Amino acid sequence: MSQDSRGEADDAPRTEGDLTKTGMSLRHDREWDYELDRIVDAVEERGAETVGLQFPEGLKRRGPRVADDLRSELPDDVSVMMSGQPCYGACDLDTYLMRRTDVFVHFGHSPMKESDKIIYVPLFSNVDVFPIMERAADEQLSPAEEDPDVGLVTTAQHMNKFDEMRSWLEERGYTVHTRKGDDRLTHEGQVLGCNYASADVDADQMLYVGGGKFHPLGLAMEHPDKKVVIADPVNNAVSVADTEKFMKQRYGAVHRAMDAEEWGVIFCTKIGQGRWDQAQEIVENNENAYLITMDEVTPDRLTNFGLDAYVNTGCPRITTDDGPQFKQPMLTPQEYRIAIGEEPLEDLAFDTFHGTW
Repeated sequence: MSQDSRGEADDAPRTEGDLTKTGMSLRHDREWDYELDRIVDAVEERGAETVGLQFPEGLKRRGPRVADDLRSELPDDVSVMMSGQPCYGACDLDTYLMRRTDVFVHFGHSPMKESDKIIYVPLFSNVDVFPIMERAADEQLSPAEEDPDVGLVTTAQHMNKFDEMRSWLEERGYTVHTRKGDDRLTHEGQVLGCNYASADVDADQMLYVGGGKFHPLGLAMEHPDKKVVIADPVNNAVSVADTEKFMKQRYGAVHRAMDAEEWGVIFCTKIGQGRWDQAQEIVENNENAYLITMDEVTPDRLTNFGLDAYVNTGCPRITTDDGPQFKQPMLTPQEYRIAIGEEPLEDLAFDTFHGTW
């Protein structure tokens, strides 16, 4: 059996998400499949002269290496550019660069809205998910003979293993419940940081397979009647989503905002994050509320306005992830209604985002 220059069998089959048979001399981390061969094909088919690349924040440092590998496979007269704009999801496209390139590649997320102009590369992970699923089943899921019903969700990076995950659970006696959420979600069983519609299934326990705790925390907030088990194959950790600390933080922000006299209402201009109707309604019904349009919402930018509190109608994660960093209270639209007395505090819920642009 012959070997290629990287010591890999060149006649071994290539599985989805596997980097070893791309034909590219990849110098960056091989945990992700950048699908460079698909990009090269698209450039050739479209006769493209310019290619734009957009990476999420955590992968920008790999961008130059990906660009190097892509340039080595493209004709010399094809220009490759990278977006320096912040990018936190498929809702966050660099529309300026997109309009000025023949092929625009968005890495790290599955399509939120199909487009002939955009190539979405979800960056499927090669991490083996089954050892951590085994631990989750042993340590946190109810035994199948006691409660066979389990909901299964994951993120875009692990969707290439979703069918295998479902089969793995079924082989152990579980009845697996899955569904595709609304139009904001591409795949059955997929969750986003702002949308958990795929978890609306007939099961009291949910298994989330993926990295980090934010997605399962949002899921547990959106579905407080469900036990959300986290199987994190990236950090090799098993846990159960606990919303108590998060809820205390949100209650604290609402209480601090109850004395606010002047409000800033933020409308995010990112293509997939605008909730104009909500922003307009708040401003129209509160003479002490001011509409502020922004693409990137940061504490420094808001401090300059000198208002007492803010309502974020853009990405919910601005409020939930970054909320403690803001000097003034930063609320979701529903938290704003609670702060001004229109809704009771006990009804506080996680802010979710539905629909596309």
